[in-house]
Amino acid sequence: MPVEPLICADTGTRVSSVLNRDVKQFGKKHMFDMNEETCWNSDQGTCQWVTLDFPRTVKVSQLRIQFQGGFSSRLCTLEGCRAGEELVKISDLYPEDINAMQRFQVEETVLDKLKITFENSTDFFGRIVVYHLGVLGERL
Repeated sequence: MPVEPLICADTGTRVSSVLNRDVKQFGKKHMFDMNEETCWNSDQGTCQWVTLDFPRTVKVSQLRIQFQGGFSSRLCTLEGCRAGEELVKISDLYPEDINAMQRFQVEETVLDKLKITFENSTDFFGRIVVYHLGVLGERL
């Protein structure tokens, strides 16, 4: 089965924070709008995160993410679970502090919810800037 993008209009998303609470300019929706000029910009603080609640069960196999250099994460922890269960750690990813799209193969995991925690920010204040976030795999 070929991999396909798993984030859709019905995917529930939450983020840890938005810079100055300005969701119009820096809100979570900008990670998924395919616009090179918009982004999610977190507020300052340690351990920023994004959660994705998929409308149906999926098998995740790849994560794609594009940070703004200088506002990236040196460590991303992926956790996931089935509906009604507790999150369990899937893997740790180690992105580079660059502007380019980065792709990470992850152990194929069946889940309904995915949490990506951005630890060890390259920004002194702990801010994270994400231009694109994609999760690929198959819908079950």
